[in-house]
Amino acid sequence: MEIAAVNALLCPHCGLSFNTPAPGDNALVCASGHTFDIARQGYLNLLTGHGTKFVPDTADMVGARDAFLDAGHYQGLGDALAARVQAHLASTSEPALVVDAGTGTGWYLQQVLAATSARGPAAIGLDISKFALRRAARRNPLAANIVWDLWRELPLGAGTADVVLVIFAPRNAAEFARILKPGGMLMVVTPLPSHLADIAQEAGMLGIQEDKEAALVQSMAGDFQLVDSQELLVPLELSPADVGNVALMGPAGHHVDALELGRKLAHMPDMTHATAAFRISVFAPRTRA
Repeated sequence: MEIAAVNALLCPHCGLSFNTPAPGDNALVCASGHTFDIARQGYLNLLTGHGTKFVPDTADMVGARDAFLDAGHYQGLGDALAARVQAHLASTSEPALVVDAGTGTGWYLQQVLAATSARGPAAIGLDISKFALRRAARRNPLAANIVWDLWRELPLGAGTADVVLVIFAPRNAAEFARILKPGGMLMVVTPLPSHLADIAQEAGMLGIQEDKEAALVQSMAGDFQLVDSQELLVPLELSPADVGNVALMGPAGHHVDALELGRKLAHMPDMTHATAAFRISVFAPRTRA
């Protein structure tokens, strides 16, 4: 993992910084001597205490998400995010840091990093699922891929991040505001009410509230101001296998009945038209008096 990413991290035990690891080191050690092993798959688990009350995505859910994203269905979203981050970082001083809060398998972060300059920003990916982070570490080997609960205080120093990405993930506004540099950018992606409506029943998708944008802005208002909002519609042609992956890769994947899903998919046509509908919301931290 890149030194710039390590330098932004703080020990969850004592709040001190980590020592710079030597090439080949398989652990991070903080200034007080607290040690955290780097898993052989390349990710780092910084969770301490009782862990988290949230249920991480399973290996099957993660595999379904990776297969769906690798098929290129959401490439339009990946490109839009990458272009926005690239434009923002063009006006920032080096070294830049991108934090992907809820990185999952790292696919979106991979698109962002691939679109930046050859030197590129350092990156940190946070997620609660070790199954997801195993894949994220393969996609983004130079990033610090860390097991973490986003509702806890983030293990990063104040004012260390240029960009925070939150793509279908929990939004800890106060912590995002704390870790962003002055002039930093928070980019949040949420589904529109019409998102994949054509296959919602077959995929067992959870309903999306109609006033989701207003609720998002209100929830962030204490720490951020909305500076831009963009709707993005991406037409899709999905096979039954793709629809099955949609059913498994989201929150409903925790409750999918495999037999019932199989029956639904067996009656679907070879290809089904659907539309992915996203909102990309860009926020700036409020200036503190």
